[in-house]
Amino acid sequence: MDTVSVRPPAVECGTICAVAGRAQRDMRGWAEEYPGLFSAKPFDAALYSTLSLAMAFSGPWFTAEQLRMANKVCLWAFGLDWLVDYVATSPEEVDGIVGRCLKVAEGAEPEEGDDLTLMLAGIRDELAAAPAFGVLGPLWHRELRAMLEAMLREAHWKADRVTPTFEEYLGNADNLGFSFAFASHWLHTAGSGEGLDGILDEVAEASRSVQRVIRLLNDLGTYERDVTWGDLNALLLGPDRAEVERRVAELAARSRELIAPLRDRAPQVAGYLERQMDFCAGFYQVTDYWGAL
Repeated sequence: MDTVSVRPPAVECGTICAVAGRAQRDMRGWAEEYPGLFSAKPFDAALYSTLSLAMAFSGPWFTAEQLRMANKVCLWAFGLDWLVDYVATSPEEVDGIVGRCLKVAEGAEPEEGDDLTLMLAGIRDELAAAPAFGVLGPLWHRELRAMLEAMLREAHWKADRVTPTFEEYLGNADNLGFSFAFASHWLHTAGSGEGLDGILDEVAEASRSVQRVIRLLNDLGTYERDVTWGDLNALLLGPDRAEVERRVAELAARSRELIAPLRDRAPQVAGYLERQMDFCAGFYQVTDYWGAL
């Protein structure tokens, strides 16, 4: 087979990379605006570049403006993850972070000097003004709470030296933040939101299924870093690499089953979810997003 001829056309790749380039500049601007979140060494140039490429290649039909919220929320979630996993020294500190974020999400003013809640308040206000907020706003709040509670649960596991089972760990995949970032993106791009309530539950289920796939793909690609950084990883919980890869294949097949009925009713949503999953399958074979400590 002529492998060159089946690759994406260079023109298409050029357009996608241009969108990613604009997003990368946005990310650098947000990093400068909120230095309390993004001044640590692992937030290097490659992190901004690879995150922006992930969004652009997952939704090549979206403009830079349409992908801006996905990029902003994804970057915010990385900042949150850094504070929870590496800055906080106890579950009580994580509980404080969770409480501050939930209050701001519900409309409270962010604390002065707290870049985490300052950035979240900006995201909240922009999404609250979106036409689809009346329909998708509750989903956004649910996914934010699910992510934060999952992060707190993992913080307690670490502090209490509890080793979860593989199934418990996979059931806590909300701490990855994919479904929260996706809900933000969907809300930002959904237009008026008319008719979305009829597919909301199906989309949410598909998103969570994809999230579990990406959780395990991430673990396969970041095992060495997770060991060095002291993070939980599926490969530390009993299953070997072949077993985790088999589970990824099963979960990916289930995700495609859940996505399939959405192709006619919400083609951009279906395509974006599937392409995010497939992008990660290729990406984590080579590298991950974080820079070195």
